[in-house]
Amino acid sequence: MDDGEDLDALKARAEKKDWPKEIAETFEKELNRLGRYNTNSPDYSIQYNYLDFMLNLPWNETSKDNLDLRHAQKVLDDDHYGLDTVKDRIIEYLAVLKLKGNMKSPILCLYGPPGVGKTSLGRSIAKALGRKYVRISLGGMHDEAEIRGHRKTYVGALPGRILNGIARAGTSNPVIVLDEIDKLSTDFKGDPSSALLEALDPEQNTTFHDNYLDLDYDLSKVLFITTANSISPVQPALLDRMEVINVTGYLAEEKMQIAKHFLLPKQLREHGIDKGGLKIDSAALREIIDQYTHESGVRGLEKQIAKIARVTAKKIAMEQEYPDTIKKEHLKEYLGLPTAFHDIQKGNEGPGIVTGLAWTSMGGEILFVESSVSGGKGLLTMTGSLGDVMKESATIAYQYIKAHPEMAKLSSEQFAAKDIHVHVPEGAVPKDGPSAGITMVTSMISALRGEAIRKGIAMTGEMTLRGRVLPVGGIKEKILAAKRAGVHTIVLSEENRKDIEDIKEIYVKGLSFQYVRTIDDVINFVF
Repeated sequence: MDDGEDLDALKARAEKKDWPKEIAETFEKELNRLGRYNTNSPDYSIQYNYLDFMLNLPWNETSKDNLDLRHAQKVLDDDHYGLDTVKDRIIEYLAVLKLKGNMKSPILCLYGPPGVGKTSLGRSIAKALGRKYVRISLGGMHDEAEIRGHRKTYVGALPGRILNGIARAGTSNPVIVLDEIDKLSTDFKGDPSSALLEALDPEQNTTFHDNYLDLDYDLSKVLFITTANSISPVQPALLDRMEVINVTGYLAEEKMQIAKHFLLPKQLREHGIDKGGLKIDSAALREIIDQYTHESGVRGLEKQIAKIARVTAKKIAMEQEYPDTIKKEHLKEYLGLPTAFHDIQKGNEGPGIVTGLAWTSMGGEILFVESSVSGGKGLLTMTGSLGDVMKESATIAYQYIKAHPEMAKLSSEQFAAKDIHVHVPEGAVPKDGPSAGITMVTSMISALRGEAIRKGIAMTGEMTLRGRVLPVGGIKEKILAAKRAGVHTIVLSEENRKDIEDIKEIYVKGLSFQYVRTIDDVINFVF
């Protein structure tokens, strides 16, 4: 093809484009420049690719939104069980879109443990809206040009991933999922999270500037959804531009429903087994959830169901007998011995043992704090791979008891003649965080008094040197951990009361809460 045919083809495509006047003028100017190049010159292919990209970008082309709210609610409910906060937020967005006709799309950030359905929610939202779906993985990205593109004068220059995704989608209002925003990294090539500041700001992204395109592009119609396992590594300025929604883990009851309605049918399809060809009864499912998985999400549960489906597929292929319904007694044959052992609260057998609640990126956990007392010179020893914050909590607890020895039913002289050893079991696992203060102080007082605390109690909260109990985060995850472990009473700060009131009834069923303001309240309640 000679350059005349090239130019004519580009011109013909440009005539069909619906784009702003200034973009059309820029295109005309750049097309004339292409006409002056020799076709064998490297500049010719650079300029041709640039014009081709301009034509591929949708400027005013948008897909029509499906604004039937009942349909959207049904799609979201069919694809995901639970996750009501996120679904409500999407339905609210659609309602405004329906009433107003257009709006700046919000930037939603879904954060929570792995396997709870953050990324797949993005796909469901696109399906509910009837929009194109684009997923961009940000994990390990360290080059700013991946977001903003390279200047087109460089050899091998490319547009940024965002505009590339929009060009692929063919509409200027797709749903773009920016996956793993907490795993962006930086190096000498710049900081991609700073480059995202403009793209993810509803006030600025009407004129997003990509280095390759070198023109302002309107991103305000794009519905951006970002996902993260934890929001602490995300740059504060970037976090400020997003609406953060916490997607927490699932209860055992919710996992049962997800396994029955979503995971089992999917695995049967993927393993070539007829729809009703295999069932797993409720008791067996509960056993798998409790004994074979250790997670907040459902990815591990899906792997175990896939394993059952694989063994069944092998039996079918080899024409062997197999049970239609998997019961509890079949699990050892299909899955082997149980692999996950949750710390079950064993009732604080003796003095000095207290159950604490911890938050991890994998969800909530319970941990035990053990203290022992021996004759000595008033020394405090700490073991169990404790981080700096937990060591400080233990030191504050120790100093508080030293200032108020009557809490331990001792005089100052008697206290000064005792050494205390605080240990958090599983020494190989590093532990840190600001919510172990009241657990530490209760454990030490229990050991010093030689009295065990009441059974079935777990606690979470930080303390000050004056004995005030401070509120902590991760309450919902901690409650799930407490329920798993058989705890029936949770001690926490009065200021955390609002967090409990915000949690759905099903999560707190069977638990009672004791709200405390000071260490005195804690000690009076647990002994």
